[in-house]
Amino acid sequence: MGLTRKSVGSGIFDNTTIKKSNEYVIALAGNPNVGKSTIFNALTGLNQHTGNWPGKTISGAEGRYSDEFGDKILVDIPGTYSLLAHSAEEEIARNFICFGNTDATIVVCDATCLERNLNLVLQTLEISKNTVVCVNLLDEARRKHINVDLGRLSQSLGVPVVGISARKKHEADKIMQVLNNNILNPKESSPFIVHYEEEIESAIVELEPLVKELVGERINSRWLTLRLLMPDSSLLSECEKYLGFNILADEEFASALEKVLKGLKDRGLDREGIEDSVTASIYAAAERIAGSAVSFTKENPNYADRKIDKILTGKLIGYPIMLLFAGLIFWITIVGANYPSELLSNLFSVFENKINQILLFLNSPEWLRSILVDGMFRVLFWVVAVMLPPMAIFFPLFTLLEDVGYLPRIAYNLDNPFRKCKACGKQALTMCMGFGCNAAGIVGCRIIDSPRERMLAILTNNFVPCNGHLPQQKFGKNQLFLLWRCG
Repeated sequence: MGLTRKSVGSGIFDNTTIKKSNEYVIALAGNPNVGKSTIFNALTGLNQHTGNWPGKTISGAEGRYSDEFGDKILVDIPGTYSLLAHSAEEEIARNFICFGNTDATIVVCDATCLERNLNLVLQTLEISKNTVVCVNLLDEARRKHINVDLGRLSQSLGVPVVGISARKKHEADKIMQVLNNNILNPKESSPFIVHYEEEIESAIVELEPLVKELVGERINSRWLTLRLLMPDSSLLSECEKYLGFNILADEEFASALEKVLKGLKDRGLDREGIEDSVTASIYAAAERIAGSAVSFTKENPNYADRKIDKILTGKLIGYPIMLLFAGLIFWITIVGANYPSELLSNLFSVFENKINQILLFLNSPEWLRSILVDGMFRVLFWVVAVMLPPMAIFFPLFTLLEDVGYLPRIAYNLDNPFRKCKACGKQALTMCMGFGCNAAGIVGCRIIDSPRERMLAILTNNFVPCNGHLPQQKFGKNQLFLLWRCG
């Protein structure tokens, strides 16, 4: 099969990708860090930077793939865990899948943690029937003794499923073969439908006919009805742009929606309660499907993680272990930084004396020596001597905790205490980072979804003493005073 790969471009895109009559627009979706960009690069030749950390694709990239079945524009949308949008990246992904006039959607999953990835798959199936599920990292799954029954998974989801190892570039073409056979040559399919609590299903049954009458086939009426039960200003705005009218402006529908929402609230289901119930139903369905398709040739590799979780997140010993780790890191940082700080201080003092001697030899005026030596050089070398060594020790230790997976467990442990303060558990991570550098900690607050909680984190992170305020045991009083002033 002859094919060509051609780069088209990258950047922040809108919901309407321009295409020719003989072209197909394919959305490439998936959780962060599942190899989505690697697949995109293999198919299009557009060398996006690939990495093994989440949140890399913030804007979109477009690339072209051509074969005997026609031209296809692949759009690599930001990695997201859910289409119940709580962040800018999730909104971009949701809006493009819903309103981007796509012909099909490829959802990339990680074979080593399929259950978590199926959450996004099930939400995508509610919007787009033309979906292909790509199970990536099969080689990594085999190494961990995980078997994925692709046939059973396809049968359960009701859509085509293809398994690949994206590191082998030629395997990415399998996705397009399945896409051509099943999506671009449409066949009768019955995608899996998530069923929710009885009260929510009753509300959907009552409202969906009205929604379908208003939107026709332009948007999946069941999905839109469900989302209108959890009103979202950004979604309503995108719907209005796409449809050309405000669906809530219809008096009959607005009256019916108000009546249904009042009935749900009387049963204890407010907006947050509905969203929690919907999320729980999706996760339960993902767990059932993954349980039927995934098996292990040896002991479940996640079993050891769960045993560790019981220790590190336990109610009795989780907090003492967390405090022990924090104390150990601070001790290593403070004590360990003394020696390089003292070395740098002595080294810079030698340079300061040399510069003073040169200026005296040149008969420089006192005010010039004061500016150059006391005002510029001394301040610069004290900042370097005082702040560089602690940062050089703290941040590698902080990164090590992240790599071994302990930072998410800290956020989990502290989520409840932070919520009692009307804050978010993720702020624990930004505060920990703030001990190294508060500027980095405040920038890191962007991981918090809620604008209110994010602003609260930015304001309160300033009270975290960064390493410039940490004591240095071998410095004298004058040096500590200068250290405090620099910090």
